[in-house]
Amino acid sequence: MPYLTTADNTRIFYKDWGQGQPIVFHHGWPLTADDWDTQLQFFLLQGYRVIAHDRRGHGRSSQTSGGHEMDTYVADVNALADHLDLRDAVHVGHSTGGGEVAHYVAQAKPGRVAKAVLIGAVPPIMVQSERNPGGTPKAVFDGFRQQLAAGRATFYREVPIPFYGFNRDGAPVQQGVVDNWWRQGMMGAINAHYDCIKAFSETDFTEDLKKIDVPVLVMHGDDDQIVPIADSAELAIKLLRHGTLKVYPGYPHGMCTTHAEVINRDLLAFIRG
Repeated sequence: MPYLTTADNTRIFYKDWGQGQPIVFHHGWPLTADDWDTQLQFFLLQGYRVIAHDRRGHGRSSQTSGGHEMDTYVADVNALADHLDLRDAVHVGHSTGGGEVAHYVAQAKPGRVAKAVLIGAVPPIMVQSERNPGGTPKAVFDGFRQQLAAGRATFYREVPIPFYGFNRDGAPVQQGVVDNWWRQGMMGAINAHYDCIKAFSETDFTEDLKKIDVPVLVMHGDDDQIVPIADSAELAIKLLRHGTLKVYPGYPHGMCTTHAEVINRDLLAFIRG
């Protein structure tokens, strides 16, 4: 399996399939590159080079004692882009991965990035504060950390239910999808997942969004129970120079899985456009 070794000797697992324009996929918390399987296969068949990595502390990458914050996450992405010599790439990020994409694209080397996509993404900032009164109270994220530390195996059975909207009337639970979410989560390190909650909820991506000078597609379900649209996509779009917002009525946070055929079609249209 391909690995990149970073400057601090962390091994980052990645998938790199196909040829053509590269599309780089950035996964959400606490998942892995496997969460993008449907998109990877779809775009591979469309003639693109598809790349996805496991964030440090997640999946098959090193379970490090530190570095679980956005600056280090993006340093790892920079190392991957240099290692693979990625040029004119499209970076697609879901949830936490959307924050990673925003932070990376804002500082990427010239020629590395052609376009970016933020899906159910955390920018500008999730946590509530005087500057962000509509955000989620910090106590909610403290509760996530407490449940994670107390028993993540149980916690990771519970989170996928609202993640995929399986708690909505008429939405049957897809047990295979829940099991796959649990499998990916349990592959990673508890300390990395614990620290990543702070990274995705408290990092302020406002200045990153303002700096981005490539086309950005912002995709968000209006029934996202994990990253509410009013305090994420609807604010992020106002900060982007070349942003397009596409809202999906009734779609959940995990819409790349539950509505893959729609998301893949719209991604393809944006990338080709």
